[in-house]
Amino acid sequence: MLLIRPVTAADAAAARALVLAGLAEHWGTLDPALNRDLDDILGSYAAGLFLVAYAGQELVGTGALLPEEPGVARIVRMSVAARWRRQGIGQQLLQALLAWATPAGYTRIVLETTATWEDAVNFYLGNGFRPVAVQGGDMQFSRDL
Repeated sequence: MLLIRPVTAADAAAARALVLAGLAEHWGTLDPALNRDLDDILGSYAAGLFLVAYAGQELVGTGALLPEEPGVARIVRMSVAARWRRQGIGQQLLQALLAWATPAGYTRIVLETTATWEDAVNFYLGNGFRPVAVQGGDMQFSRDL
């Protein structure tokens, strides 16, 4: 059974490690300077929501939502541990973020991912996000709630 809940201080190090492992796996290398928000997850995401997903005692996924502008929030830090992918965890995290967004007053959700990251692009397209731009190798998406 999957448990999805807001991050706590006890989760922060494992959440950081999970996200960084996914980035290193995708890119083959990692620039820690590009991920400073993960050094203080509770502080960096205090204005939004950072979720963790657990299968038993194992942290298996993360996803976050940050205010972008009035009525608009940005999804970031969607990550699922490699051995847990394709089991619906990303889907459940996404649905939990969207379920929180509407009562929080958001009417549009935006995000971006690498345009060549086909699994991620197809995941967001399959969940009602529409591409709005491609810039610098990144594809930007939007979905109205």
